[in-house]
Amino acid sequence: MEVGKLKNEVLGEIVLSELKSIREDILIRPGVGEDCAAIAFGDLACVLTTDPITGSGSHLGRLAVHVCLNDIASSGAEPVGLLLTLLCPENTTRDEIQGILREANETANAMGIEIVGGHTEITTAVNRTIISATAIGKTVIKNLVKTSGARPGDLIYITKQIATEGTAIIAHDKENELSGYLTLEESAFAKSLMDAISVVPEGKIAALAGASAMHDATEGGILGAIHEVCEASGTGCRIDYHAIEIHSVTQKICDFYKINPLKLISSGSMIICISGEAALKMERDLKAENISYACIGTITEGPDKLICFSDSKADTRCDMIESPEADELYKVIG
Repeated sequence: MEVGKLKNEVLGEIVLSELKSIREDILIRPGVGEDCAAIAFGDLACVLTTDPITGSGSHLGRLAVHVCLNDIASSGAEPVGLLLTLLCPENTTRDEIQGILREANETANAMGIEIVGGHTEITTAVNRTIISATAIGKTVIKNLVKTSGARPGDLIYITKQIATEGTAIIAHDKENELSGYLTLEESAFAKSLMDAISVVPEGKIAALAGASAMHDATEGGILGAIHEVCEASGTGCRIDYHAIEIHSVTQKICDFYKINPLKLISSGSMIICISGEAALKMERDLKAENISYACIGTITEGPDKLICFSDSKADTRCDMIESPEADELYKVIG
């Protein structure tokens, strides 16, 4: 099978098909595009998510924290705690382990989150350090936001620039290879994007404004995230390619490795589906927090998921957004 998370079709056939619903207190169950589970406790929901970091050799602690907290934020919940599992190869040093955990703890604490448990192990089962995080959040049940909540007529927003995480990982892990191609300023900027992969602030803002659906754009990039929202919601979409902001340094790195920035892991960008009326409040609050955003399209009745391009003659060509394949990152980071 291909490197990367399972294709959605395969996930449904060999994983989701094996899971049966037997409890009434489960509010959000496993499904394509649903990154969180939710369990009812009275009027509150406990929201949970889990993710490993497998595509980066740098800043594992920081990435593990942000990736999981982003998923919690996409459900409209408040992140509370984290559990970390660290699997390290035999040659790992004490300082390396301590450094990863220190970075993770500092990142979590800066966002008001505690690391509440986990597991650390030296094992021959891995040839490089793997960190997996489980995040726990809470919210009032009526405020839960699902990936599957998008409705025809909703506007589709994206926050910040795309491929932030992928750009930062490649800049760190391939610094020597990119030396001489990127300027010192470009390299420093690309690496600094590691500090811009949280979507917790915009998640809170969009949830309070009344977002119908949200999804953190991780593996598969922006197109993968949009496809998953539509699949989960039983809708289609029409996306304007020219409304999507791609930083020049990101595009330069993607050109070097001949990869598509629209399919490059994009933690740092939140996909938000919201009604036109509710969008006005969201835009106002995003501006107040200096969070950039763009309205890039609309949710349609479906099933077609389209990304459209306009040329200088005002002609428009639309391509189908296909089910996400392996992330472009794996073409660069072996």
